[in-house]
Amino acid sequence: MRPSPTTTALFLAPGVGLLLVFVVLPVLLTAWISLNNWSMYTPLSGMTFVGLENFERLLGDRNFRLAFRNTLVYAGLSLALILPLSFLLGQFLFTGLRRGRTALRSMLFVPYMVPTIAVAIIWGYLYSPLYGPLNQILRFFGLPGQAWLGSVDSALFSLVIFNVWQTIGYYTVLVIAGLTQIPRTFYEAALIDGANAWQRTRFVTLPLLRRTLLFVVVIATINTVQVFEPVYVLTQGGPANATNVLSFQVYRSAFEFGLAGQASAMAFILFLLLVVAVGAVMRLLRDPEGRDL
Repeated sequence: MRPSPTTTALFLAPGVGLLLVFVVLPVLLTAWISLNNWSMYTPLSGMTFVGLENFERLLGDRNFRLAFRNTLVYAGLSLALILPLSFLLGQFLFTGLRRGRTALRSMLFVPYMVPTIAVAIIWGYLYSPLYGPLNQILRFFGLPGQAWLGSVDSALFSLVIFNVWQTIGYYTVLVIAGLTQIPRTFYEAALIDGANAWQRTRFVTLPLLRRTLLFVVVIATINTVQVFEPVYVLTQGGPANATNVLSFQVYRSAFEFGLAGQASAMAFILFLLLVVAVGAVMRLLRDPEGRDL
């Protein structure tokens, strides 16, 4: 017996209502504020409609362009490290390690569970140019210490390393979960056909792990594009705006300068960037036969 439309609507109402209130409504409100000139320190009634003027100002704003570029570089470097490392670690923990597998998985996953701000404070000590353990190790081997977060050339990459270290365990667990769904009969058939380890990975593991890898890339893209806490705690966007990313620029514009209209315009651009990035990833990694993933 099929439920009536009224019953279906009643069951869907709580979930749809929460989605509308906490997702759709904030997006629409952000889009509307982006079309107005408004300060965070004045009531909503004080907004002045300016159309696309905020977006036009952003196009000529050097800080916004730099933050946009830094966001793309940060996300690209993070994905370039996270995807192969999570796959290799997942393979190793699933097939190459016999003892201590559970303990190592837990150790990898623990950093992801710790609040990012707490982890960032610890990494701020590790990156310290004077007494940080990383520079002490370099000096022990006769190498010069690095500025890490204090150098324009290395600050953004240092944040990438921090992000990869904290989140790689989560993505590795996702890869392991995907590997458990691959029937062992495929590998047995490949062995009978004489396939070596690389061929089994290339023609069995990767195609059948496509959906999991797609999910990893999508989640990693969303998380990296929205990076905020490490920048706020460790660099405040410096040095010389080398680590200033879109989310931090939104925060500064809204809460430090009171430019809610421009901040909302940047937030809306960030939202569109996520939509485009996730859509592009899903298109690139879609099933070769055209089926939905």
